[in-house]
Amino acid sequence: MRKYFLKKALCGLIFCSCLFPGVMPEAHALNLDKARFYFLNGDYGSCIKEGERILAVPGNPGDIDSLYYLLGLSYLKEGNYLRASDIFEIILKEFKNSSLRQEAKLGLGDAYYLRGQYNKAADCYKDLLSRDHKGKFSGVLYYRLSQCAFKSGNISEGNDYLGRLKKYFPLNPELIVNKDWSCPVSYYTVQVGSFSKSQNAKNLTQRLIQKNYPAYIEEAGAQGKITYRVRVGKFNSQQGAADLADKLSREGYPTKICP
Repeated sequence: MRKYFLKKALCGLIFCSCLFPGVMPEAHALNLDKARFYFLNGDYGSCIKEGERILAVPGNPGDIDSLYYLLGLSYLKEGNYLRASDIFEIILKEFKNSSLRQEAKLGLGDAYYLRGQYNKAADCYKDLLSRDHKGKFSGVLYYRLSQCAFKSGNISEGNDYLGRLKKYFPLNPELIVNKDWSCPVSYYTVQVGSFSKSQNAKNLTQRLIQKNYPAYIEEAGAQGKITYRVRVGKFNSQQGAADLADKLSREGYPTKICP
């Protein structure tokens, strides 16, 4: 689900860049062209290396906010959501007059979403929507807010946002791609561990995967602290998750069923 959401998020941002030049402005400084080239060719690792190299050299180019934005998107694609959120926050805090503030706020919301911090993601999306409820990102924001609501277990609110999306933006790509758009994206899963250190969560996840369990990690944040939750499986019914939880419990794992 995370990879699917991220793929669509990035596709949407790049799609917007074609329609709205302000989203991905032309790099005026020659040394930004290389980073931009890597990004547009899907080589996000090289884009990050080149971008960080530029930042380390004294005398940054005038459009440094464009470089930060490229880095933020690249870190999202590479799965480093914490670093991505840091980058987008730099744009919002240090570049008050940047033409990329809306894009950075959307990117920050996506980073929170992908870290499993759905309330924080929703706050970002709502802030953008309140500033321009019929702006260039409005359709995307209604869809993102619906997914945050579903993930938080608020089905009625999620359906409300989807209803607004259909009413105000009937040609939005999300409605076309997700033809079964009225159905909430929700599932049950089994949590088997929660850690303050990511490596501990990774170790447990790998052990479960080696046993052929579909394990994955979700990040959650509260009061500035990140928790890494190890979860297994995604089920449409609570009973399916209960059966898996029973099996894992017999193998000695502490289990908790989560919506």
